[in-house]
Amino acid sequence: MLRLVTMLAYSPALWFNDSYEYVSVALHPGRPHPIRPNGYGWYLMLLEPFHSFSLVVFTQHVMGLATAVLVYALLHKRFGLPGWGATLAAAPVLFDAYQIQLEHLIMSDTMFTLLVTGVITLVLWHRKMSWRVGALVGLLLALTALTRSIGLAILGLVVVYLIVKRVGWRPIAAMITACAVPTLGYMAWFSTAYGTFAMTNSDGPILYMRTALFADCDKMGIDQREELELALLCIVVPKEQRGISGQGFLWWDRSGQKFHVFGPGTKFGVEMNENAGEFATRAILSQPDEYLALVARDFFRAFRWDRPVFPDASTYLQYEFPSVEKPLPTWALYRGRADTDAERYENGPAATRITDPWAGFMQGYQRMVRLPGTVLGVILMIGMYGAIVRWRKLGGPVLLPWLAAVGLILAPAATAEFDYRYLLPAVPAACLAAGISLRHGVRLPLRFRSSSATASEPATPRTSAAPR
Repeated sequence: MLRLVTMLAYSPALWFNDSYEYVSVALHPGRPHPIRPNGYGWYLMLLEPFHSFSLVVFTQHVMGLATAVLVYALLHKRFGLPGWGATLAAAPVLFDAYQIQLEHLIMSDTMFTLLVTGVITLVLWHRKMSWRVGALVGLLLALTALTRSIGLAILGLVVVYLIVKRVGWRPIAAMITACAVPTLGYMAWFSTAYGTFAMTNSDGPILYMRTALFADCDKMGIDQREELELALLCIVVPKEQRGISGQGFLWWDRSGQKFHVFGPGTKFGVEMNENAGEFATRAILSQPDEYLALVARDFFRAFRWDRPVFPDASTYLQYEFPSVEKPLPTWALYRGRADTDAERYENGPAATRITDPWAGFMQGYQRMVRLPGTVLGVILMIGMYGAIVRWRKLGGPVLLPWLAAVGLILAPAATAEFDYRYLLPAVPAACLAAGISLRHGVRLPLRFRSSSATASEPATPRTSAAPR
């Protein structure tokens, strides 16, 4: 019902800055995108003949519901959690207003969340995995990586988990092969377009943005004469003026002052990607304490009860249900323009139209119903407890979803920057870990239970041995 109200309130869809790039990929699919993989753009391309962004977000709302169904089914059917407990675990995906808002954006996050949850569900559902199931998991992992490149890290987690579970080499080999073939094929295609065997040209500049808040070129030992490419990336803004967000060092200028040195068309080129990546690596190695402090700050920002504006008001407001209609932007894209590409895809007006009273209802709902970061932290702590009490089994089935949830929160803090939408894909995995942890109630690890039982056992009088 909430998703239907959202569709009535905001038609045909909601827009984020990145949305128009995905639409461009759908309309011009002949090249790999330099910043992000093409997976979600290809999904839009499949739906393009219908000329309806309303259909796109409808399918994304179905994906959100499917994610909740997977959480419920895995916990209730596979792990025996009572129905009310499995429903409670699925509730954040079903009812969180920011989850519903994200599903209504033309963005890849909802698809990515479903794919990650699907991978975890498939792996945990089977006590003994066949090579066919392993191949299916590998294909899902490939789709995950082609939707968001961090999906490759999920592959590493699954491989480690399956090795710990001793499932045998056949399913692991099938999974790696099924994932590698499409992923390497995409990277080969990327190489023909840009001359480098990779999935994107954005890793270096984004990591540069992460380190720009603390980088000190004197401490990094950059030779201004012999390392001109790196010297050009040196931060000239005093540290006290760099603020708390690195966005201005990559995406835009602030207060009329240029924070970065990227020229037009060079920001995501191969050479700039290599130089920015090397600069960021040297900044991390020369100032590890400042880097770790920055990562910790953004990681723990995820667990605040309130929701302060970050990284800036413009980005923050794109996750709120709007109350004012805005025209589509007119910036240039590959072989097109943001507004005209969106209108070509829709075959008509594509700017968001706001309809009351539905919009007013969703705005009020969003102010009241959300998963606070502190609650997410508690859910993760329950999952950590579940892994600890299963320490003899190296965390048992709790380990995979718990590590996936923590990794999805930690990765942006380590490689890019905190963003509220990056938290939502971690929620289903965190709820799975917590649900599995509590399926038998609260219990202490075996060694602690043994000590407790010994301490509480009443003393018995010592008797002499019976005569022979």
